Amino acid sequence: MIVLGIDPGSRITGYGLINEVSGRLSLIDAGTIRTTTDAEMDVRLGQIFFRLVEIISQHRPADSAIENVFQARNPSSALKLGQARGVAIAACAQGRVPVFSYEPTMIKKSIVGVGRAEKSQVAFMVARLLGVSKPDWAVDASDALAVAICHVNQQRFLRLADGSRNHG
Repeated sequence: MIVLGIDPGSRITGYGLINEVSGRLSLIDAGTIRTTTDAEMDVRLGQIFFRLVEIISQHRPADSAIENVFQARNPSSALKLGQARGVAIAACAQGRVPVFSYEPTMIKKSIVGVGRAEKSQVAFMVARLLGVSKPDWAVDASDALAVAICHVNQQRFLRLADGSRNHG
């Protein structure tokens, strides 16, 4: 199962693609979509949308996972972040890829075991879980991979829970 993880941002949107086969995770691709910072917001949102559409078309993920918007420093930042998240969801919808949302604390807890983990701890564990010794991806890509891994973990848990209900 291929999963696309997305860490939305109006300036930098991280993406990560992982594959799960028989419980083993592997890295397919990870990177960032860097928008033209001096461009108008509609242009920047279009850049995010069209690049994600390309990524979805190329890799055909079964699911996508995106981080929920947390409270930003100011209302303008929160609005821009929400708009970036919205175009990412729209790109997934266009590609007919189901979207699952996760809280930042749940993602960190799923990866590190602690909901308030530092970004460096998350990046270290993402690399370990994917078997990458010297990752060369940006922090935003690492965060996107963490969202994808969190989704795989959540789906495993739900399958196990469902199986125990059917047998118990």
